Amino acid sequence: MPQNLIARTSSAAVLLTVGCLLLNGCAGHRTAPRAASATPPGQGTGGSAAAAGGAPSAAQSTTAPASGSASASGTPSAPPASAPPSATETGAAGASPAPTAPAAAAAPVGATSGSTFTGLAFDTCTAPPLATMKAWRGTSPYGAIAVYVGGRNRGCAQPQLTAAWVSAVSAAGWQLIPLYVGAQPPCQTGSSPEKITAATAVSLGAADGADAVTKASALGMKPGSTLYLDVEAYNTADTACADAVLAYTQSFDRAVRARSYRPGFYGFAGSSAAGIAKAAGQGAPDLPDALWYAKYDGAADTGGSFPYPADLFAGHRRAHQYQVNQQETFGGTTLTVDRNAWDAPVAVTG
Repeated sequence: MPQNLIARTSSAAVLLTVGCLLLNGCAGHRTAPRAASATPPGQGTGGSAAAAGGAPSAAQSTTAPASGSASASGTPSAPPASAPPSATETGAAGASPAPTAPAAAAAPVGATSGSTFTGLAFDTCTAPPLATMKAWRGTSPYGAIAVYVGGRNRGCAQPQLTAAWVSAVSAAGWQLIPLYVGAQPPCQTGSSPEKITAATAVSLGAADGADAVTKASALGMKPGSTLYLDVEAYNTADTACADAVLAYTQSFDRAVRARSYRPGFYGFAGSSAAGIAKAAGQGAPDLPDALWYAKYDGAADTGGSFPYPADLFAGHRRAHQYQVNQQETFGGTTLTVDRNAWDAPVAVTG
């Protein structure tokens, strides 16, 4: 998802891709701009960018994920509609190959209990027009959408994302997942408008956590909402870098909790999310309530695909981004989206 940081150079992409392979796993760095859909006019997702890497193509058409139902354990059972991404997608160009047979559209999958949603969710760089959201509601298998509420590294314009849009989309039955693109790791290849340093990690985290709450509140997302901090991939072997990221995240979390919101975290399974899982296993304080991990294995679940010890982030506190850059059409409108299996907290609206 985090297809929305400022685009990096192709040489940086090569270096990071090689580094990821050596480390067994930076899961997909999307960069931008991701192509907008041409059908219908004005309904595309707009450009997007992420950490260093090549620019994935969104032009290849694929069909929607097959629908499924949430299991008793809270894990969506919907199978992916296409094969898992190839190795080139973990740092270079390419969308998942198209399936041999189209999957049937279905009513949205999922169930909501309090501020927790269990089902299928999608994210796209620019929040879609209200007409598109209404067209997808009841025709797509999705029940939730992630939206970029702020952060200096947010790369896509958000002309639709207003308090009125949030109110209308929520009234239509959608669950919302607020994502904040905060400061990025100091060892991350390329440049970002805001990067962490060892000296500024705590102060930046506090400022960004406060800003995330301000931005979410202005959109009508109430106290109790979970705000997901987007931290892109980095070299976890660089312990100073990892320590700075952890200090920043903990400070962000403290600031969010102090304002009666809940912190969540989005990261890549082999790097940024792995750092949070490691800290959780060590009993570190001030960690996120929920972990959203990017692992492009095509498995629409949050259980069997979970790459860390089973006791971590258990109890409806996991989400899994399992495919990226899928062009899908429902209700006559087309978007390019990333697919997520969701069993975690969302925004409180209404």
